[in-house]
Amino acid sequence: MPTSTSLTASEAAATLGISLPTLYAYVSRGMLSSSPDAHGKHRLYDAAEVRRLARRKADGKRAGKVAQKVLDWGVPVLESSITLVADGRLLYRGHDAMELARSASLEDVAALLWECSARRIAEAPAVPLAPAQWAAWLKLWGDSTPLDRALVLLPAAAAQMPRVWALGRDAQLDTACAVMRLLGAAMISAAPSNEPLHRQLASAWRVRNRERAGLLRAALVACADHELNASTFTVRCITSTGTHLFGAVAGGLAALSGPRHGGETVRIAALLDEASRAPDLDRYLANRLARHEHRAQGPVLSGFGHPLYPDGDPRARLLLEMLADCAPARSPLGDVLRLARTVRDTTGAEPTVDFALAAIERVLALPAGAAFTLFAVGRVVGWIAHAMEQTRDGRLIRPRARYIGEYEAAGLSQSNRPR
Repeated sequence: MPTSTSLTASEAAATLGISLPTLYAYVSRGMLSSSPDAHGKHRLYDAAEVRRLARRKADGKRAGKVAQKVLDWGVPVLESSITLVADGRLLYRGHDAMELARSASLEDVAALLWECSARRIAEAPAVPLAPAQWAAWLKLWGDSTPLDRALVLLPAAAAQMPRVWALGRDAQLDTACAVMRLLGAAMISAAPSNEPLHRQLASAWRVRNRERAGLLRAALVACADHELNASTFTVRCITSTGTHLFGAVAGGLAALSGPRHGGETVRIAALLDEASRAPDLDRYLANRLARHEHRAQGPVLSGFGHPLYPDGDPRARLLLEMLADCAPARSPLGDVLRLARTVRDTTGAEPTVDFALAAIERVLALPAGAAFTLFAVGRVVGWIAHAMEQTRDGRLIRPRARYIGEYEAAGLSQSNRPR
């Protein structure tokens, strides 16, 4: 009898929607493996492997229909065991990310995503960089934005790292910890430290209230990964070329900074500021929606409506709840929540994590750009996990383009057109 992890030939064929002869052909071509049952009379098929192949077949059928949409919320383009977004939930290696955000530190989540122990991260060697050199760099770039400072200092630090190209597991984890800590230090203009990153941010931003420091911790965890978003896909593409982790993370930072990704927090901060001064919030939103805030799926303001969460972004929901519980007595929390309610009533769109991060920055009176810093410092953990996974995969990511230009000028016939 098959076990819960094995399928008979008939069951495997039914799952794949193919005939038994085709199933056997899959095995002969190496597309599927089989093993004898306990009595050696029949062949069994690994259920997980069969399901993966079924998903690939389904994706292949869908791919032709969505090819002209490029990679705009299309079919999966890479396999990953790191993060799942499904049914309104976000899971890190099978663990509910919002439950983790209630108590875990970013370092705890790094251990989960990097598949090592939390102790291994806590006891990682100090960043192998002369403190005087780092202090000199910080002084030189002290007037820059956190993003610009990080984009300069990460490559500079990489040039000083003796084992930056090492691929051994221990060396890889040491480099990962160094990247995570150097990015955090660069963003807040501080010395690299092995102290939990949410405490480093709280200290730099003078957040002394324990609950508010806990909110920063939760925000970092909620931002740790989000499957193949633009910056993570960038990191994987760069990693697939064989470059080191510092280079891949620098590319991820550049992608994250765009106003349609992590940089959207800047636009939301401006929205919150404008909305707070509007004498009539309903009229303000109506005018703004009519003027220029239209997208393909309908009129949605920056920070509202996420395609992967039609019923609302769980990250935003949790962070706004936690913010309401620890907001200062005299703060713009009321204005922030009123804006969210009004947008919901007007458009039906719910807040995204970007809105929640901008709300945290405004309500806790954090430095300008703190929302983006939270996003970047949290997301580096996911980038590193994806870089590690891509390194193990070993293949170069190189999609093909669908050519839509001229044929005749190059002497090509109509038969060369892609079907």
